Amino acid sequence: MKKLAILILLLATAGGAAWWFGLPAKFGWQAAERKDFVLYGNVDIRQVSLGFRVNGRLSDLTADEGDVIKAGTVLAKLDARPYDYAVRSAEANVAALRATLDKLKAGPRPTEIAQTRAAYNASLADLQNAELELERAQQLRPRGTISQAAFDQAVAAKAMAAARAESGREALKLIEEGSRVEDITAAAAQLQAAEATLASAQTSLEDTELRAPNDGIILSRVRETGAIVAPADIVFVLSLAEPVWVRTYVSEPDLGRIHPGMKVKVSSDTRPNDAYDGTIGFISPVAEFTPKSVETPELRTDLVYRLRIVVDKPGEDLRQGMPVTVRFASQQVAAQ
Repeated sequence: MKKLAILILLLATAGGAAWWFGLPAKFGWQAAERKDFVLYGNVDIRQVSLGFRVNGRLSDLTADEGDVIKAGTVLAKLDARPYDYAVRSAEANVAALRATLDKLKAGPRPTEIAQTRAAYNASLADLQNAELELERAQQLRPRGTISQAAFDQAVAAKAMAAARAESGREALKLIEEGSRVEDITAAAAQLQAAEATLASAQTSLEDTELRAPNDGIILSRVRETGAIVAPADIVFVLSLAEPVWVRTYVSEPDLGRIHPGMKVKVSSDTRPNDAYDGTIGFISPVAEFTPKSVETPELRTDLVYRLRIVVDKPGEDLRQGMPVTVRFASQQVAAQ
């Protein structure tokens, strides 16, 4: 009886030791998989450095650090007078070139055509008179009534009158034909270039107002009124209200349990019982060593994959860098 008790004690001890050192796993006895799946990460909020696209002197600043800003709000203004003058000059140039183009398209006025025709008729009359003078000189020269010099002058006068008549005839033909197509095309191209210059000047004038691109909170006010700024200078730093992301990491063994589009719950230490809905938006295809921000003795040398989780309708309590807990629905993980 004593030997039987000792034997039972030895078997129980051996069974416990086998279980402790993994004997069930060796024979395929697996425990039920734990259904809950939790990750830990940090809130990641985008920040935008705001500045002007043009240079100038700051004339007004309407926002300060900590102000809640709506998209489209005017945050700062530059002295707009130089850009206003540029717009006026460009507008005048456009008006002049448009008038020139309209003139070419309309062609000569009837009175201009009549004036040119009258000049041509006058040249014809001069030619006829010169021809009569030459005829008389030709009749008188054989008799010696006029000198050779007078005869030569009559010949030259007739030739000059003929040339003026020909010039008047061509001028009349030219004005009756109207403007050349090439001249109209060149004037239209000059007008387009002037209009582009005007549009650029108007854009520069609009850029003297710095507007918020999105809703957010002013983190930094870098410049003050009166400062001269260049296009590369930062005036404000804006923290965007949306999108709000959570940056977390998943180990390689758990990578197959998640996928983009999976719904999660995100909670902070401040409001652990009031979780936000979130969606996995990005899973890095590249493995990396566990960053020091989430490093533990067990994961110090493990490879992990970075996740980006988009928080739906984030609240004001989520701040840049805040640690949060990401919980996955049990049924989603179990189905993977």
